[in-house]
Amino acid sequence: MNKNTAKKIYDILNREYPDATVALEHKNAMQLLVATILSAQCTDKRVNIVTKDLFKKYKQAGDFAKAKLLDFEQEIRSTGFYKNKARNIIASAKTIVGEFEGKVPETMKELITLPGVARKTANIVLFHAFSKNEGIAVDTHVKRLSGRLGLTENDDPAKIEIDLMGLYGEEKWGSLSDLLITHGRTVCDARRPRCEGCSLKRICPEAIT
Repeated sequence: MNKNTAKKIYDILNREYPDATVALEHKNAMQLLVATILSAQCTDKRVNIVTKDLFKKYKQAGDFAKAKLLDFEQEIRSTGFYKNKARNIIASAKTIVGEFEGKVPETMKELITLPGVARKTANIVLFHAFSKNEGIAVDTHVKRLSGRLGLTENDDPAKIEIDLMGLYGEEKWGSLSDLLITHGRTVCDARRPRCEGCSLKRICPEAIT
């Protein structure tokens, strides 16, 4: 795809969803990190239900670092894969306390050293907690829409991220992910995309007319 068409897609979505942002509710970088880890293979809606009470008890890295594993597992159980998530969250919190003075690191290089944190999670935390664009968070919505819109021919999230970064300037990386995710949730459904009412139907090569 050429950059002019890519720009049109961004501009249309940006006009349609001017307030697009991460759906995970949080009050600080540590809570966003935890919520993002919990969101793996789980809906943001479910995560927000769980964290509503969880974040009253655990607010900063030190709180999560002191959590008792078995208790914490039960507190996040409904998000799925709770044993791995609990271990990773507590281990990440301990690393943040021990190596980063209790503060969530602000670079990709440091974030991906934390247990359970890969590029997608790191990109979300960097953009929404620190307003930094070091990459593009490629979740299932971004992957699906990028393919449907012709922004990439790849299926691998790492390659999709590279393709998108090549089409858009750095200042758009974080917001692009938010826009695609919002459009994916509201219009471009995985099974039944609502193409007729889609603002991108004249651009999308897969639009059903």
